[in-house]
Amino acid sequence: MRDFITNDSGAPSQPERRLFMGTVAKFGFTAAVVGAVGGALFSESAMAATAKEESERENAAESTIVLATGYTLGASRAYPIMQLNFKENLQNFSGGRLYVKLAPGGQLATGGALISMVQNGSIAIAQHSLSNLSSFAPEADLVNIPYWCGENQRLINLVTSDAWRDTVHHKVEERGFKVLSYICIDPRTVAVREGLLDGPVRVPDDISGIKFRVPSSQILQQVYRLAGANPTPVAWGETSSAIKQGVADALDPSVQALLVFGFTDVLSSISTIQSVPDAQVYTCNKAWFDSLDGALQDAVMQASDVTFRENLAKVPAARAYAHDQMRLAGVEVYSLSDEEKAQWVERCGHQLPAWDETKRELAGSLEAFDKLLAATEVQNGYFVDSNA
Repeated sequence: MRDFITNDSGAPSQPERRLFMGTVAKFGFTAAVVGAVGGALFSESAMAATAKEESERENAAESTIVLATGYTLGASRAYPIMQLNFKENLQNFSGGRLYVKLAPGGQLATGGALISMVQNGSIAIAQHSLSNLSSFAPEADLVNIPYWCGENQRLINLVTSDAWRDTVHHKVEERGFKVLSYICIDPRTVAVREGLLDGPVRVPDDISGIKFRVPSSQILQQVYRLAGANPTPVAWGETSSAIKQGVADALDPSVQALLVFGFTDVLSSISTIQSVPDAQVYTCNKAWFDSLDGALQDAVMQASDVTFRENLAKVPAARAYAHDQMRLAGVEVYSLSDEEKAQWVERCGHQLPAWDETKRELAGSLEAFDKLLAATEVQNGYFVDSNA
């Protein structure tokens, strides 16, 4: 069995890519990715055994479903969305009644287009960001108001609370989705391009007037406007070139996302300001879920809960890997002091009257938002490391 050769970025080398695609052609995609993750990719006998097992499981299942994500399987090292875990958990908890075909790496669609495929029933389950879901269920955009659920544990407390389910989940279901499992990564950051500043961003004044790349979210645009920057909406697929060309000076994904999407060669520093979560979610088509019998519905929710807990356990290791890779690439990762973080909270935090209209619109009232805020303080049996 040969080692899986990678290039300097950690991606498979071209010969290995060709060999992988040949394995896909011979044994099937699912068997190839399962074998690759298990370290069996280039053992002919092991791959044949894996393909045989996958074929037997699919043939024995009552139903085959597609689980689609925007990330490659290898990305889980730094960005633990646990897609292979979810596949296995769904199959195991269903007692083999469900067989799951993976569609990773955006091969079907990404962003809003992927969510639309779930909504219209083209696929059963998909992973995507809460920010993307907000285009279909605006209430989900509440998490982008800064400094109330940005820290990992506060986010997990929130999304496992009755207050969140009452405020958000039923609205999501009205649009044809069912929330299965959340995915915790680490909070968003402030990352600046090479040559912009002499050191990392420490306080809001450091980004005064700079062109800050933001997605279409009106809330995130308001965050950086309050911080003093010039919010510049740029589509995600165009962001790398925008940073290289100086169309944008800074951006805010988590350290893990910046690594996975290859920003190591354009950044000088990343500051972990812990304002807003990098929150991902698995949703399914609600009509599909409702069509399952009670035992299968229970199995899907058990698998979702176990996958969620596996993700939470993986967060510190994924963070350590991502931060180490950034430093090896020459990108400084800076953690704010308490005094520096206090300046960000004062400048753009949720307590400002500037957010009251947004709270009323998305939560229903200021009182309803206060209930959500209180929920961030209460653990519901889930723990995640917040030392980002």
